[in-house]
Amino acid sequence: MTELLTSTTDTTPRQRIDADWWRQATVYQVYPRSFADANGDGIGDLPGITSRVDYLARLGIDAVWLSPFYPSELADGGYDVADYRDVDPRLGTLADFDAMIAALHAAGIKLIVDIVPNHSSDQHEWFQQALAASKGSPERDRYVFRDGLGQDGELPPADWTCMFGGPAWEAVGDGQWYLHLFAPEQPDFNWRNEDVRTDFLKTLRFWSDRGVDGFRVDVAHALAKDLPDDLPSEAELQAMDRATGTHLLWDRDEVHDIYADWRSVFDEYDPPRIAVAEAWVDPPSRRARYASSSGLGQAFNFDLLEADFDADAFRKIIVDNLDQAATSGSSTTWVFSNHDVVRHATRYGLPPNGDRPRHYNRAWLLSRGTEPAVDAEAGLRRARAATLLMLALPGSAYLYQGEELGLGEVAEIPDEARQDPTFFRSPGVDVGRDGCRVPIPWTAKGESYGFGSAEAHLPQPEWFGAVSVEAQSNDPGSTLNLYRDALAQRRRLQTDESLTWVPSEPQVLHLRRAGGWEAVANFGSTAVPLPAGEVLLSSGPIDGELPAETTVWLRNGS
Repeated sequence: MTELLTSTTDTTPRQRIDADWWRQATVYQVYPRSFADANGDGIGDLPGITSRVDYLARLGIDAVWLSPFYPSELADGGYDVADYRDVDPRLGTLADFDAMIAALHAAGIKLIVDIVPNHSSDQHEWFQQALAASKGSPERDRYVFRDGLGQDGELPPADWTCMFGGPAWEAVGDGQWYLHLFAPEQPDFNWRNEDVRTDFLKTLRFWSDRGVDGFRVDVAHALAKDLPDDLPSEAELQAMDRATGTHLLWDRDEVHDIYADWRSVFDEYDPPRIAVAEAWVDPPSRRARYASSSGLGQAFNFDLLEADFDADAFRKIIVDNLDQAATSGSSTTWVFSNHDVVRHATRYGLPPNGDRPRHYNRAWLLSRGTEPAVDAEAGLRRARAATLLMLALPGSAYLYQGEELGLGEVAEIPDEARQDPTFFRSPGVDVGRDGCRVPIPWTAKGESYGFGSAEAHLPQPEWFGAVSVEAQSNDPGSTLNLYRDALAQRRRLQTDESLTWVPSEPQVLHLRRAGGWEAVANFGSTAVPLPAGEVLLSSGPIDGELPAETTVWLRNGS
């Protein structure tokens, strides 16, 4: 890979000017409604993001991933899109979007936008046309409609359950039902319909023409569906094999025909637009097709996000995913937190998840953070160590807003303030994702801790002031400055995608990168000898040994 870079300083991001800029990029996810509020209405907006570009540049990122900012009724935090080629008026205008991307590009920061192709909002023009149209009409064919069961279609076509709880089929009053794998306000598109395929290509060009550098593809593994006349039961659906590309709903092989068309659009631009798939597939080796050069080009690897803080687990995940990346010709991605999961500073303070396949602790969520108790100090220490190790790995690093402050999950949200549809559709089972979406704190005091001039749309806890940007900026030992230092060092040190393992003690991972740069992570509960070399950076205090739950970067002079 070529690494043609412009000159940079420690406080500004590097600017890769070739088509491979994304391969080892640091990408920072902005959840726009909770980042910065410029107009004082309690909701973050695009001008708010523009006002914080200097902060992002100082942090040292290569790109912003912008979660949905489109017109939406917010049935699912903006992932119910009513118009794919406009901006939600509460967040700004297209002119505000243009100003934001100009400011990001001037600072050397790329922009990746979320695109939501599996489903639209029920307020989308097409779905409203479908409701007004008759059975079998072209308007309804853009979505997945089926006749109901029973004498008059009064029963759903199947007993399927949607991802947010409750039934996956919704009646429209004339004997037909539509499929929604997520909320009822999110009807699934029919990707066999040519209108759908053509319109999304138009959307990709619309944003690419405005200067967008890439796309994060929501639920990328669900677009292609093959529903027989006689639908299986929920139990039968759940028992179907997901490893062969033949499941009725998930990760079907023909989904890659869709992305081949998208790749043709991406390649119309110079440099080509990039894309990263959100594809929860099993086995993980099936991610390679999403990450191929003829498809989206990159796919999220969520394996570290679901792993406990354990050396053996981390090493296996790292080895497996670097092998997968080599197979696909892509680079892998590393991520610990995002808008859908409990923040990793909290997860690492909870008891181990063990063999449970989920990426959050349901018992803790249901108890609103009271049982099991979180060891916040240990959680943050482990999060800092894990992140410093992750930033030393080849591939792209995806960060979630606020993790650079060491933010933990906000559990103390009253039920009446919650917004996530998961909470409302599964009462007593899941309190949802609002705890990681609380607006981040910028100042130690003041209305909404500097998020804006009004109360934030989700309540912020009192402890936010102590972990705000203002409180951490001048503290050399703060988590914020650890991230700043690590990203500045990563810019200088990361020259290729090679990695060599160095023999080490149990519960220690020791890796070497090109040029003699090394990372050593102690996952154990006791200190171990510190390898020889110049200490470049550490996740915690170092005094002759490598303490427990600490990572260090070294330069080996040999």
